[in-house]
Amino acid sequence: MTSAQPGWELYRSFLAVVREHSLSGAARSLGLTQPTLGRHIAALEAALRVPLFTRSRAGLQPTPGALALVPHAEAMASAASALERAASGEAHEERGAVRVTASEMIGVEVLPACLAPFRQRHPHIAIELVLSNRPQDLLRREADIAVRMVKPTQGALTARKLGSLRVGLHAHPRYIAAHGAPRSLAELHQHPLIGYDKAPSLQRVPKLGLTVSREQFAFRCDSDIGQYAALRAGFGIGLCQLALARRDGLVPLFADVVGFDMGVWLVMHRDLKSSRRIRLLFEHLADALQAHIARQAP
Repeated sequence: MTSAQPGWELYRSFLAVVREHSLSGAARSLGLTQPTLGRHIAALEAALRVPLFTRSRAGLQPTPGALALVPHAEAMASAASALERAASGEAHEERGAVRVTASEMIGVEVLPACLAPFRQRHPHIAIELVLSNRPQDLLRREADIAVRMVKPTQGALTARKLGSLRVGLHAHPRYIAAHGAPRSLAELHQHPLIGYDKAPSLQRVPKLGLTVSREQFAFRCDSDIGQYAALRAGFGIGLCQLALARRDGLVPLFADVVGFDMGVWLVMHRDLKSSRRIRLLFEHLADALQAHIARQAP
């Protein structure tokens, strides 16, 4: 490597090309020109003395050397984002940005309704919402607050268990009116089932207490949001949180024998307790999510 270390702007451009597979797409995502992007990649290759991309019909493909750099560049991106959020507001003030991460289902179907009242009370706090079923790393400050369905084990994190969400089989009333409800678990397989496509997601199915294979799903999608859209459209029978089902008027099926509980934890790094805006949102989300969990009650 040369004596001059590559700056963050070069690694930012590198990550954009990895994600977009083209200089033009990366340039658009960063608000730069394509020649500028090309110069950044050339400068990074020269500084590291490693070829980073090869051309293919699918676009620019990262070399093995580039792939080894990706996790380190992503860590730099997380650190840069955390620095921007820290600089956006003083610790004792009610302004700046707070980055929240949650699963697709919680992030789309639950959190927006929780966050709207917070915005009304704290109009100078911006919310950044990351939707991902992959847990974001709070220790590396990929997010400030996380809603998780698995208890965190890192000692540097503050975690509060808010309760549990029940998940079970449901159908839309339109589907029941058109096709009737299964009268037994054996009869369930005569109905179109909504479920997962790929093997990693299928591992969640045994929690239900049912034996179901991929081939038995008439609608296959590894996105929980995609499955829920099909369920609400009346496609067939699928999984749903009881609280959401009651909100949307879905019909529970075999609730006494089929289903599982997911714990809900609200998590943040202990070092962020001194930030007023983060602490305010943490407490607000704790109350709002507990109210959502309480909607499961009859």
